[in-house]
Amino acid sequence: MTSFRTRFVKFSLRKMNVFGGDRFDVKHFRRQAAVASKIFRKHRKVRVCIVDAGGVPSEWLIPYQASAERVLLYMHGGGFMSGSSRTHRPFVSKIAFLSGCRALSINYRLAPENPFPAGLEDCISAYRWLLHSGFSTDKIIVAGDSSGGNLALALLIALRDSGDPLPAGAIGISPNTDLALTGASHITRADVDVFFGKAATKIQVVVRNYVGDYDPRHPLISPLYADLRGLPPLLLHVGDHEILLDDTVQFADYARKAGVSVNFTAWPEMIHDFQLTGTFFPEAHDAIDEIVHFIREHQQ
Repeated sequence: MTSFRTRFVKFSLRKMNVFGGDRFDVKHFRRQAAVASKIFRKHRKVRVCIVDAGGVPSEWLIPYQASAERVLLYMHGGGFMSGSSRTHRPFVSKIAFLSGCRALSINYRLAPENPFPAGLEDCISAYRWLLHSGFSTDKIIVAGDSSGGNLALALLIALRDSGDPLPAGAIGISPNTDLALTGASHITRADVDVFFGKAATKIQVVVRNYVGDYDPRHPLISPLYADLRGLPPLLLHVGDHEILLDDTVQFADYARKAGVSVNFTAWPEMIHDFQLTGTFFPEAHDAIDEIVHFIREHQQ
Protein backbone atom coordinates (compact mmCIF):
# COMPACT_ATOMS: atom_id res chain seq x y z
CA MET A 1 0.00 0.00 0.00
CA THR A 2 1.28 3.46 -0.86
CA SER A 3 2.25 5.96 1.84
CA PHE A 4 -0.21 8.51 3.25
CA ARG A 5 1.81 11.33 1.71
CA THR A 6 1.62 9.70 -1.70
CA ARG A 7 -2.15 9.27 -1.44
CA PHE A 8 -2.53 12.90 -0.37
CA VAL A 9 -0.40 14.22 -3.25
CA LYS A 10 -2.32 12.07 -5.74
CA PHE A 11 -5.59 13.46 -4.38
CA SER A 12 -4.27 17.02 -4.77
CA LEU A 13 -3.01 16.42 -8.29
CA ARG A 14 -6.37 15.05 -9.32
CA LYS A 15 -7.84 18.47 -8.52
CA MET A 16 -5.36 20.26 -10.76
CA ASN A 17 -6.19 21.10 -14.35
CA VAL A 18 -2.88 20.31 -16.03
CA PHE A 19 -4.10 20.94 -19.57
CA GLY A 20 -6.17 24.05 -18.95
CA GLY A 21 -9.81 24.58 -19.93
CA ASP A 22 -12.05 22.90 -22.45
CA ARG A 23 -9.53 23.60 -25.21
CA PHE A 24 -5.84 22.79 -24.95
CA ASP A 25 -3.77 25.88 -24.16
CA VAL A 26 -0.02 25.63 -24.79
CA LYS A 27 0.75 28.76 -22.77
CA HIS A 28 -1.21 27.43 -19.78
CA PHE A 29 0.54 24.07 -20.07
CA ARG A 30 3.95 25.78 -20.04
CA ARG A 31 3.02 27.98 -17.09
CA GLN A 32 1.91 24.91 -15.12
CA ALA A 33 5.28 23.27 -15.68
CA ALA A 34 7.16 26.39 -14.63
CA VAL A 35 5.08 26.84 -11.47
CA ALA A 36 5.43 23.18 -10.47
CA SER A 37 9.21 23.33 -10.84
CA LYS A 38 9.45 26.08 -8.21
CA ILE A 39 8.29 23.67 -5.50
CA PHE A 40 11.70 21.97 -5.57
CA ARG A 41 15.26 23.21 -5.23
CA LYS A 42 18.48 22.46 -7.05
CA HIS A 43 20.87 20.31 -5.07
CA ARG A 44 23.00 22.72 -3.06
CA LYS A 45 26.26 20.90 -3.89
CA VAL A 46 25.77 21.17 -7.64
CA ARG A 47 26.76 24.21 -9.68
CA VAL A 48 25.16 25.35 -12.93
CA CYS A 49 27.15 26.38 -16.00
CA ILE A 50 25.33 27.61 -19.09
CA VAL A 51 26.76 26.18 -22.31
CA ASP A 52 26.09 26.00 -26.06
CA ALA A 53 26.14 22.27 -26.86
CA GLY A 54 26.62 22.18 -30.60
CA GLY A 55 24.09 24.93 -31.17
CA VAL A 56 21.68 23.66 -28.49
CA PRO A 57 21.19 25.93 -25.43
CA SER A 58 22.04 23.74 -22.45
CA GLU A 59 23.44 23.72 -18.96
CA TRP A 60 26.04 21.69 -17.14
CA LEU A 61 25.06 20.50 -13.69
CA ILE A 62 28.36 19.73 -12.00
CA PRO A 63 28.50 18.29 -8.48
CA TYR A 64 31.46 19.18 -6.30
CA GLN A 65 34.19 16.58 -6.82
CA ALA A 66 32.28 14.98 -9.71
CA SER A 67 34.10 12.83 -12.23
CA ALA A 68 35.39 14.86 -15.17
CA GLU A 69 34.85 11.92 -17.55
CA ARG A 70 31.37 10.60 -16.73
CA VAL A 71 28.34 12.32 -18.25
CA LEU A 72 24.58 12.07 -18.02
CA LEU A 73 22.91 13.59 -21.11
CA TYR A 74 19.39 14.52 -20.02
CA MET A 75 16.29 15.33 -22.10
CA HIS A 76 13.48 16.93 -20.08
CA GLY A 77 9.83 15.93 -20.37
CA GLY A 78 6.84 18.17 -20.96
CA GLY A 79 4.77 16.74 -23.78
CA PHE A 80 7.30 17.94 -26.39
CA MET A 81 5.84 21.41 -25.81
CA SER A 82 6.91 22.55 -22.35
CA GLY A 83 9.64 22.11 -19.78
CA SER A 84 13.28 23.11 -19.86
CA SER A 85 16.60 22.46 -18.21
CA ARG A 86 15.44 24.88 -15.51
CA THR A 87 12.16 23.07 -14.74
CA HIS A 88 14.07 19.78 -14.39
CA ARG A 89 17.10 21.20 -12.62
CA PRO A 90 16.11 19.95 -9.13
CA PHE A 91 15.74 16.34 -10.29
CA VAL A 92 18.71 16.23 -12.65
CA SER A 93 21.02 17.91 -10.14
CA LYS A 94 20.04 15.32 -7.53
CA ILE A 95 20.72 12.43 -9.89
CA ALA A 96 24.04 13.98 -10.90
CA PHE A 97 25.10 14.43 -7.28
CA LEU A 98 24.13 10.93 -6.17
CA SER A 99 25.77 9.28 -9.16
CA GLY A 100 28.90 11.43 -8.96
CA CYS A 101 28.86 12.51 -12.59
CA ARG A 102 28.23 15.76 -14.42
CA ALA A 103 24.94 16.17 -16.29
CA LEU A 104 24.30 18.01 -19.53
CA SER A 105 20.65 19.08 -19.51
CA ILE A 106 19.56 20.37 -22.91
CA ASN A 107 16.88 22.74 -24.15
CA TYR A 108 15.74 21.14 -27.38
CA ARG A 109 13.33 23.04 -29.61
CA LEU A 110 9.68 22.65 -28.60
CA ALA A 111 6.48 22.01 -30.53
CA PRO A 112 4.18 23.30 -31.84
CA GLU A 113 6.57 26.02 -33.05
CA ASN A 114 9.16 23.33 -33.87
CA PRO A 115 7.53 19.93 -34.49
CA PHE A 116 9.33 16.67 -35.28
CA PRO A 117 12.16 16.24 -36.14
CA ALA A 118 13.51 19.49 -34.61
CA GLY A 119 13.73 18.28 -31.00
CA LEU A 120 15.37 15.00 -31.95
CA GLU A 121 17.88 16.81 -34.18
CA ASP A 122 18.90 18.91 -31.18
CA CYS A 123 19.42 15.76 -29.09
CA ILE A 124 21.65 14.33 -31.81
CA SER A 125 23.62 17.59 -32.05
CA ALA A 126 24.17 17.69 -28.28
CA TYR A 127 25.33 14.06 -28.19
CA ARG A 128 27.78 14.60 -31.04
CA TRP A 129 29.02 17.75 -29.30
CA LEU A 130 29.90 15.63 -26.28
CA LEU A 131 31.91 13.30 -28.50
CA HIS A 132 33.67 16.21 -30.20
CA SER A 133 34.44 17.61 -26.75
CA GLY A 134 36.39 14.47 -25.92
CA PHE A 135 33.91 12.46 -23.85
CA SER A 136 34.06 8.72 -24.41
CA THR A 137 30.87 6.85 -25.31
CA ASP A 138 31.47 4.29 -22.56
CA LYS A 139 31.18 7.12 -20.02
CA ILE A 140 27.94 8.61 -21.39
CA ILE A 141 24.42 7.68 -20.26
CA VAL A 142 21.44 9.28 -21.98
CA ALA A 143 18.20 9.74 -20.06
CA GLY A 144 14.84 11.45 -20.16
CA ASP A 145 11.37 11.45 -18.69
CA SER A 146 8.03 11.30 -20.51
CA SER A 147 8.55 13.01 -23.90
CA GLY A 148 12.22 13.33 -22.96
CA GLY A 149 12.24 9.56 -22.48
CA ASN A 150 10.83 9.23 -25.97
CA LEU A 151 13.64 11.41 -27.30
CA ALA A 152 16.29 9.45 -25.40
CA LEU A 153 15.13 6.19 -26.99
CA ALA A 154 14.69 7.76 -30.43
CA LEU A 155 18.21 9.18 -30.10
CA LEU A 156 19.62 5.67 -29.68
CA ILE A 157 17.82 4.47 -32.81
CA ALA A 158 18.88 7.50 -34.86
CA LEU A 159 22.52 7.17 -33.76
CA ARG A 160 22.61 3.47 -34.54
CA ASP A 161 21.07 3.97 -37.97
CA SER A 162 23.51 6.77 -38.83
CA GLY A 163 26.55 4.76 -37.73
CA ASP A 164 27.39 6.93 -34.73
CA PRO A 165 28.91 5.20 -31.68
CA LEU A 166 26.29 4.48 -29.03
CA PRO A 167 26.37 5.53 -25.38
CA ALA A 168 26.95 3.08 -22.53
CA GLY A 169 23.25 2.94 -21.68
CA ALA A 170 19.95 4.80 -21.57
CA ILE A 171 17.24 5.54 -19.01
CA GLY A 172 13.58 6.08 -19.84
CA ILE A 173 11.27 7.37 -17.09
CA SER A 174 7.65 6.89 -18.18
CA PRO A 175 8.64 7.27 -21.84
CA ASN A 176 5.83 7.66 -24.35
CA THR A 177 6.95 5.16 -26.99
CA ASP A 178 3.71 4.92 -28.98
CA LEU A 179 2.31 8.20 -30.27
CA ALA A 180 -0.32 6.24 -32.18
CA LEU A 181 -1.85 5.82 -28.70
CA THR A 182 -2.76 2.15 -29.18
CA GLY A 183 -1.93 0.90 -25.67
CA ALA A 184 -4.83 -0.61 -23.73
CA SER A 185 -3.70 1.27 -20.60
CA HIS A 186 -5.06 4.48 -22.15
CA ILE A 187 -8.41 2.95 -21.22
CA THR A 188 -7.63 0.58 -18.36
CA ARG A 189 -5.66 3.19 -16.36
CA ALA A 190 -7.76 6.24 -17.21
CA ASP A 191 -9.57 6.23 -13.87
CA VAL A 192 -6.40 6.10 -11.77
CA ASP A 193 -4.11 8.40 -13.80
CA VAL A 194 -4.30 11.72 -11.93
CA PHE A 195 -2.53 13.65 -14.69
CA PHE A 196 -3.80 12.44 -18.06
CA GLY A 197 -6.59 9.94 -17.46
CA LYS A 198 -9.42 12.37 -18.22
CA ALA A 199 -7.67 14.30 -20.98
CA ALA A 200 -7.63 11.86 -23.88
CA THR A 201 -8.79 14.42 -26.45
CA LYS A 202 -6.21 16.97 -25.34
CA ILE A 203 -3.45 14.36 -25.47
CA GLN A 204 -4.36 13.75 -29.10
CA VAL A 205 -3.83 17.48 -29.69
CA VAL A 206 -0.42 17.27 -28.01
CA VAL A 207 0.55 14.40 -30.30
CA ARG A 208 -0.62 16.20 -33.44
CA ASN A 209 1.35 19.31 -32.50
CA TYR A 210 4.54 17.26 -32.29
CA VAL A 211 3.98 14.76 -35.11
CA GLY A 212 2.74 17.24 -37.71
CA ASP A 213 2.35 15.63 -41.12
CA TYR A 214 4.35 12.51 -40.23
CA ASP A 215 2.96 9.06 -39.50
CA PRO A 216 2.80 8.67 -35.69
CA ARG A 217 4.20 5.14 -36.19
CA HIS A 218 7.41 6.56 -37.64
CA PRO A 219 10.14 4.73 -35.65
CA LEU A 220 11.83 7.98 -34.60
CA ILE A 221 8.49 9.36 -33.40
CA SER A 222 7.27 6.17 -31.76
CA PRO A 223 10.26 3.97 -30.83
CA LEU A 224 7.87 1.09 -30.17
CA TYR A 225 7.72 0.55 -33.95
CA ALA A 226 11.49 0.61 -34.51
CA ASP A 227 13.98 -2.19 -35.00
CA LEU A 228 15.52 -2.32 -31.53
CA ARG A 229 18.46 -4.61 -32.26
CA GLY A 230 21.88 -3.40 -31.20
CA LEU A 231 20.76 -0.87 -28.60
CA PRO A 232 22.78 -0.47 -25.37
CA PRO A 233 21.47 -1.57 -21.94
CA LEU A 234 18.24 0.12 -20.86
CA LEU A 235 16.65 1.07 -17.55
CA LEU A 236 12.91 1.65 -17.94
CA HIS A 237 10.54 2.89 -15.23
CA VAL A 238 6.80 3.46 -15.35
CA GLY A 239 4.04 3.90 -12.79
CA ASP A 240 1.28 1.32 -12.65
CA HIS A 241 -1.27 4.13 -12.31
CA GLU A 242 -0.62 5.91 -15.60
CA ILE A 243 -2.04 5.61 -19.07
CA LEU A 244 1.48 5.28 -20.52
CA LEU A 245 1.95 1.95 -18.73
CA ASP A 246 1.65 -0.12 -21.91
CA ASP A 247 4.04 2.18 -23.78
CA THR A 248 6.83 1.07 -21.47
CA VAL A 249 5.70 -2.53 -20.87
CA GLN A 250 5.54 -3.30 -24.59
CA PHE A 251 8.75 -1.47 -25.41
CA ALA A 252 10.62 -3.38 -22.69
CA ASP A 253 9.24 -6.66 -24.05
CA TYR A 254 10.17 -5.87 -27.66
CA ALA A 255 13.64 -4.71 -26.64
CA ARG A 256 14.32 -7.95 -24.76
CA LYS A 257 13.15 -9.97 -27.77
CA ALA A 258 15.61 -7.96 -29.88
CA GLY A 259 18.47 -9.02 -27.58
CA VAL A 260 18.73 -5.78 -25.60
CA SER A 261 19.57 -5.89 -21.88
CA VAL A 262 16.58 -4.35 -20.11
CA ASN A 263 16.03 -3.51 -16.45
CA PHE A 264 12.30 -2.76 -16.20
CA THR A 265 10.12 -1.82 -13.23
CA ALA A 266 6.41 -0.95 -13.12
CA TRP A 267 6.03 0.78 -9.75
CA PRO A 268 2.78 -0.22 -7.97
CA GLU A 269 0.18 2.57 -7.68
CA MET A 270 2.69 5.21 -8.80
CA ILE A 271 1.87 8.06 -11.16
CA HIS A 272 3.57 9.59 -14.16
CA ASP A 273 7.07 10.92 -13.44
CA PHE A 274 6.77 10.32 -9.69
CA GLN A 275 10.58 10.10 -9.47
CA LEU A 276 10.83 13.82 -10.20
CA THR A 277 9.05 14.69 -6.96
CA GLY A 278 11.93 13.32 -4.88
CA THR A 279 11.04 13.58 -1.21
CA PHE A 280 7.32 14.20 -1.91
CA PHE A 281 6.90 10.51 -2.73
CA PRO A 282 8.71 8.24 -0.27
CA GLU A 283 8.47 5.49 -2.90
CA ALA A 284 10.61 7.63 -5.21
CA HIS A 285 13.71 6.92 -3.12
CA ASP A 286 13.93 3.31 -4.29
CA ALA A 287 13.38 4.35 -7.89
CA ILE A 288 16.11 6.99 -7.68
CA ASP A 289 18.45 4.42 -6.12
CA GLU A 290 17.88 2.18 -9.15
CA ILE A 291 18.63 5.05 -11.52
CA VAL A 292 21.83 5.99 -9.70
CA HIS A 293 22.97 2.37 -9.55
CA PHE A 294 22.38 1.95 -13.30
CA ILE A 295 24.43 5.05 -14.09
CA ARG A 296 27.34 3.99 -11.91
CA GLU A 297 27.27 0.39 -13.13
CA HIS A 298 27.35 1.25 -16.82
CA GLN A 299 29.91 4.04 -16.58
CA GLN A 300 32.57 1.82 -15.04
